[in-house]
Amino acid sequence: MATITVRNVDDELVAALKAQAKANQRSLEGEVRHLLAQQALRHARLEGFRDRTARLAALTAGRPQTDSTLLLREDRDR
Repeated sequence: MATITVRNVDDELVAALKAQAKANQRSLEGEVRHLLAQQALRHARLEGFRDRTARLAALTAGRPQTDSTLLLREDRDR
C-alpha cells in the first residue's frame, strides 16, 4: 500500500473531516481513504456513462432530432 502526505490543509477542513469521520465511526485516516475511494469510483462511473452516451449518439448520427422541450410541452398540453 502507498502512503500519501497532504500538506497545508485548512484547519476548518480538518475539523469538518474529523466530525464526519466520528459520525461515520471511522478514524480521520479511514474517512479520508473512504472519500478518496468514493471519488475515484464516481469518476470511473462518469467516464463509463460518457462512453455509453457517445455510443448511443453515434447510433443516431445524421438523423434529425426533435428538441425534447417541444416534446414535453406537447405531452403536457394533452
